[in-house]
Amino acid sequence: MNAQSNGNLAYAVDIVLCVDVTASMGPVLERVKKSALDFHSRLSTVMGQKSKAISQLRLRIVAFRDFADNPGDAIESTEFLTFPDQEGDYQSFVQGLEPVGGGDIPESGLEALALAIRSRWETGLDRRRHVIVLFTDASAHPLGDPDATSVQGYPADIPRSLDDLFEEWGYSRSQASLMDNSAKRLVLFAPDVEPWSEIAEEWNLTMHFPSRAGDGLEEFEMDEIINTIANSL
Repeated sequence: MNAQSNGNLAYAVDIVLCVDVTASMGPVLERVKKSALDFHSRLSTVMGQKSKAISQLRLRIVAFRDFADNPGDAIESTEFLTFPDQEGDYQSFVQGLEPVGGGDIPESGLEALALAIRSRWETGLDRRRHVIVLFTDASAHPLGDPDATSVQGYPADIPRSLDDLFEEWGYSRSQASLMDNSAKRLVLFAPDVEPWSEIAEEWNLTMHFPSRAGDGLEEFEMDEIINTIANSL
């Protein structure tokens, strides 16, 4: 996608989709997957309607379950995939996601969010937007939970508390921030429970669309997410 016509600046958009793929997501996962597969084309259409364009679009998926239940499949992820060249790889990965496992109700959503924050974000081009969108119907285990951190394969550099994760998200010019404060956005499609309600209230540049288990992803909600991203450019 080239956006140098009509004097437009080059917009580099990186999007990380963190998707809960535990068994309880079964009724809604197909709709989430469909939305993930349509995400890039729908965003491009909305951008075009606003006389804007994207010169570089990259998407990454971080699918999560529960380290305390089964560390072997707790995280499945891609690196950033560039569109349209790597669209086939993206589609294959998303189509292969299956709703299994999860154990108790809280899942490893905070670990997925931490891995998303630590993505290798684009640092060039004239303007950038770095967006994390997280889909879940559950609360999350607290970071530092020994039932998770003690298992083989748990990422060694994951923050051990929500406060530490907030430091990595960054506020204003926080020295610990891993993301560009002018570029970042966080969109939560998650229940109105801790830790998501706390994050929605306290983290900057964050939007929250409350969800319920089995309630699914409504079209107007995805459209609003896409419009928010497009309007922020």
